[in-house]
Amino acid sequence: MRSKRTVLERRAPKPKAVVSASQARSTASKVALYIVLIAASIPFLYPTLWMFFSSFKPANEIFMQPPSLLPQRWTLDGFWQIFTAQPFIQQYGNSIYIAVIVTSASILLSAMAGYAFARIEFPLRNFFFVLMLAAMMVPSEVTIIPIFTAVNAMGLNDTHWPLIILPILGPTSVVSVFIFRQHFLGFPKDYEEAARLDGVSRVGIFFRIAMPLAKPAIAAVGIMAFLRSFNMYFEALIFLRTPENFTLGLAITRYQDFYGEQMWATQLGAASLTVIPILVVFLLAQKQFVQGLTQAGLKG
Repeated sequence: MRSKRTVLERRAPKPKAVVSASQARSTASKVALYIVLIAASIPFLYPTLWMFFSSFKPANEIFMQPPSLLPQRWTLDGFWQIFTAQPFIQQYGNSIYIAVIVTSASILLSAMAGYAFARIEFPLRNFFFVLMLAAMMVPSEVTIIPIFTAVNAMGLNDTHWPLIILPILGPTSVVSVFIFRQHFLGFPKDYEEAARLDGVSRVGIFFRIAMPLAKPAIAAVGIMAFLRSFNMYFEALIFLRTPENFTLGLAITRYQDFYGEQMWATQLGAASLTVIPILVVFLLAQKQFVQGLTQAGLKG
């Protein structure tokens, strides 16, 4: 009898006062959490907002002390000069298409290399993986002179080929290979064995089974490769000469007036426009990006 009463008491609905009190506490905790998160995000958001609003300011207001977020006098002169002082639209397109090619190729090649290091047994596999990781220790400034010599000898100077090939095959792609390797280490062996019993080749397993299950790693590598390529400056400074071939990172620094002074409002406006593709890419894949980095950190 006692057990039946206990079950009935558990199944009985809670009083409305208790339910409303718990809901109120839950709502209050969520509101407090949102307030804390918004307050914590202000130091990170303020520089971006200042950059955007400063592009509508006259030059004398940008360095005004104390600084102000909103302009006292709104002007569009800085934004108009973005498109008249340089071929900004063409430079924007250069950065977009280079970043898309680099991102697509980096995902494919890094996934293939990561799958090979994780799932295929071959001699000295761990040695070659450690050797590849050691490439991250070499600064790009050390190798840029021999790379420039080779690029110049092949007649590829002032073209986009170095900006495409170097991020794909250079040391910066090592992190992408590492992320894919860590992801494929947790790939269930049962899937591979079942696929082999059905006559699926190693290539078929990779493209038809492994890659569809690697969406978090693909998102993480894709975002990092896109950011790295889209924000590229050092390589563009070394290899590009013609303004029509410039990418955005290099083009922003070339906004100068007839006296060689920086056009600050124009530079800030151009920098504000360059943030748009990065935000779009991150917002579309932020969940998978976090999952991919988490898996890369947990699996060994």
